[in-house]
Amino acid sequence: MIPTFPFRFLINRHHGTPGVVVLPDSGFRRAKEEITSWPGHAVTPLLDLADAATAARVARVHYKDEAGRFGLGSFKALGGAYAVMRLLQAELAKRGVTNAATAVELMDGTFKDATKAITVCCATDGNHGRSVAWGAQRFGATCVIFVHEHVSQGRRDAIARYGAEIRVVPGNYDDAVRQAQKDADARGWFVVSDTSYPGYTEVPRDVMQGYRVMADEAADQIGAAPTHAFIQGGVGGVAAAVATQMRARFGTGVRVIIAEPDKAACLLASVEAGAPTTIPGDLDTLMAGLACGEPSLLAWQELERSAFAVISVPDDSAVACMKALAARTPRVVAGESAVAGLAALLLAARDPFARAALGLDESSRILLFGTEGATDPEVYARLVGDAPSSK
Repeated sequence: MIPTFPFRFLINRHHGTPGVVVLPDSGFRRAKEEITSWPGHAVTPLLDLADAATAARVARVHYKDEAGRFGLGSFKALGGAYAVMRLLQAELAKRGVTNAATAVELMDGTFKDATKAITVCCATDGNHGRSVAWGAQRFGATCVIFVHEHVSQGRRDAIARYGAEIRVVPGNYDDAVRQAQKDADARGWFVVSDTSYPGYTEVPRDVMQGYRVMADEAADQIGAAPTHAFIQGGVGGVAAAVATQMRARFGTGVRVIIAEPDKAACLLASVEAGAPTTIPGDLDTLMAGLACGEPSLLAWQELERSAFAVISVPDDSAVACMKALAARTPRVVAGESAVAGLAALLLAARDPFARAALGLDESSRILLFGTEGATDPEVYARLVGDAPSSK
């Protein structure tokens, strides 16, 4: 299905060890009830990629296609907007405006004078910022989004369309995270981040609980439990959410495998070191949504024991997967960050040592998460060779 490319993989020697509960089920139930009640909510499709299963020599490959999620183009619509709503509810209660604002009241503008005085902000490679900006617009807050200098103009424009102010930060994603926190501290703003660090965990926990909705839908759709779930890395938030929900729905039998760009493999480095490890440099990968050099604290607390393995893949493999999905009938439009899991599966399944170490065989049932569509159509067209809407 794709050519051979070099890759690296590492089995997690701490897989299966006991650990803390990072994402309580009570918080997930609350997130699911809320998010599924929002206007525009729809379950995204789970596709059967028979050609990928043949190429990987496994029984089934299922692909959860998040391109249509709330019209924002990625799974992150589930997390950032939900966390914005939760933050506004808590802040309105602290300010004595109302003790129990509902999402409907926030969307209707019942407390618009109070919510407009609350500014939410975050750093982003594109998709999370779009979700936060959308949530701020939907629920009535003011919004400032920090992007690093390598974020494409198309992604900046997509965020700005939801009324957010865009601020560009020199450096990489981690530099933007630090600048967002610095400005928030100075101005009394509220950071709504999908990464967590010491002293900042509750909002990212809400973000991750929102992400679990995607994995829960997949569990409903797939029927028999998957043997393996390949999920993109980044700071680790979505991988931790998927790992948590696979365990909640299917027990400990699903092997969760993290896929990362080889130019931003902070989770592989962390598994190798046995502790959260930061990757320096400009993190210059085409997989823009995964260009993260520092793991999320909460995500690491989950993944250090639940991730079975981590695989890093080159940018060329992602482009090959995008092209392969675009050539299918029916076509699957997948952004650069959506296909790291597919690339990791196809490359590992072809390598005898990796195949054996991961336990891949002809009976394996694989769950993949296509975490974004063409979130920057110009970039997609340049990489694939035609526009996402051309077929």
